[in-house]
Formats: sequence, structure tokens, C-alpha cells
Amino acid sequence: MCGHCGCGDGAKITALNVETGKAIEMSGETHAGHTHGHGHEHSHVHDHDHDHDHHHHDHGHDRDDHHEHDHVHADGSHDHGHGHSHDRAHDHAAGAIVELEARVLAKNDALAAKNRAWFAGREILALNLVSSPGAGKTTLLERTIRDLKEEAPLYVLEGDQATVNDGMRIRAAGAPAVQINTGTGCHLEADMVARGLMELKPTPGSMVMIENVGNLVCPALFDLGERAKVVILSVTEGEDKPLKYPHMFHAAEVMILNKVDLLPHVDFDVEQAIANAQEVNPGIEVLCVSARSGDGLDGWYDWLREQREGARAASLL
Repeated sequence: MCGHCGCGDGAKITALNVETGKAIEMSGETHAGHTHGHGHEHSHVHDHDHDHDHHHHDHGHDRDDHHEHDHVHADGSHDHGHGHSHDRAHDHAAGAIVELEARVLAKNDALAAKNRAWFAGREILALNLVSSPGAGKTTLLERTIRDLKEEAPLYVLEGDQATVNDGMRIRAAGAPAVQINTGTGCHLEADMVARGLMELKPTPGSMVMIENVGNLVCPALFDLGERAKVVILSVTEGEDKPLKYPHMFHAAEVMILNKVDLLPHVDFDVEQAIANAQEVNPGIEVLCVSARSGDGLDGWYDWLREQREGARAASLL
């Protein structure tokens, strides 16, 4: 699945319609001519690494022989030919992996562009919600669904490694949901979203919230076809998170600083957290909210309305 961290190799990826109970096996399927799961590419990585490791092992014995017999010459010079050969082997392996990762991302981006066009053709606002585990993505979605369900239809693609707990919470809040379980995978990909949308069937003019797997690394690299990434940071985390995970905060349009109702009880510097986020991404918008108490949610809802109007306008271009 992911050439960057190696997650998800051989993982069983499933989508579950929380309302109907229909389960779909996504591993190895195709959508619009694209292979799901990237099984071939990962097989290639493992085969290549295995061959390289075997070559490296045999080469190590040759190196010992050279050290014993050929390394020191009569004139006192040293033969470094083996070292250069060893470096070239590593350079070749590293180059092959980088090329593979580029192909995986290019394939993902191509399908993400199709997802984006699909959303635009239906005037649907699609957002990719990302955060560390426990930052409050699902709670924020529950509150948003309850407060806005009379104003706009809202659908959710729920990404987790396992369980349907969050999908059930979304359904109880009043929104249709499809739960995508990635197994050992640490992020959603464009092909998973495309397959999930076929089951979710959002109506024209609606909002689709994609709750990504809890992780601030790989989701930054994989475009899903969303209009914007929304990164959620909780005050129960460190204010240095934007500096530790700069790619995610750089890719996000807005940072929601959640659980501000806990500020009297935690050691968290709000101004420093915002400064860190703006250091990484000077254009990032920051919204301070509490999904529990409702503090600051009007700003979040106003931002959603603006984005919804933007999605409608973009569909006319």
C-alpha cells in the first residue's frame, strides 16, 4: 500500500455500509481501470529487496576475502574498488525504491484527479480530515452533523485500521457512513475513496467528510481528490506538533485547535501552537473550538459554508 513506510503489505481492505451492513472486499479490485491495493508494486519491492539482501550477503564474504588477500598492496596502498561497488549497489536500490514511490504517488494522483472531477460535477464539497489518534475528529464530525444536518446533506467516509465503532457513531449522529478498514494501512488512498463513494452515493450539492486514519505522516502525501485538508490538533497534544510533522500542516488549508475547554487543565501554549503552524504554513487558517462545549464552532461552520459556495462556483468553471 505505502512505499514510504511499508505499511499495509498484504492487508485486507474492506468497506462497510454502516446503514445496510453491506461489506465490500477492496483488496485487488479495480475501479476505472486502476488496480486497488497496489499489490504488484509491493511485490516488486519485496522481490527487489530480497535479491539485494542476498547479493549483499554474498558480497560481504567477497569483501572479507579481499581484506585478507588483496586489500593491502606491496606499495602500502589500499584497494577501495569493493567499497565503490558496494555504494553503487545501494545507490541502485535506493533509486529503484524512489522510482517505485513516484509511480505509486502518480497513480494515486491520477485517480484523485478523477475523484475531484466527480465531486465538481456534482457540486459536492469534499474535505479530508486528518489528525493524530484521539484529537477529536469523530466528535467534531458528530457535533457538525447534528448542528448542520437541516442545512446541508452530509456524508462520511470513515477510515480506520479496524472496527466499525466510529462509523456507528456517525450513523447515530444522523449521517450516512461507509467505514473503510485498512488493516495495517496507515492512510486512505484515492482508490479506496473512489470505491467508498460508489457505496456511499452522496447527493449533488452535499458535503462529504473523509475522516482519514489517525496519523500525521502518510496522509499528507496522498491526495484523495478533496477540496481541502483539515488538520485537527488537540490541546492535549504538544504545541510543537506542526514542527514535528511539517508536511501535514503545510498541506492543510485550516488547522482546528480542538478541546479548548480543557485549556485550564493542561499545559498548552495556544499562541505558540499557532505560531508554529504559521511558521510551517504562513497561509494556514486557525480555528479554536471545543466540539464538546460548542465554543468556536460558529467559525468552523462559517468556514464550511464558504467552502461549500466555493465548490459550487468551481463546478461552473
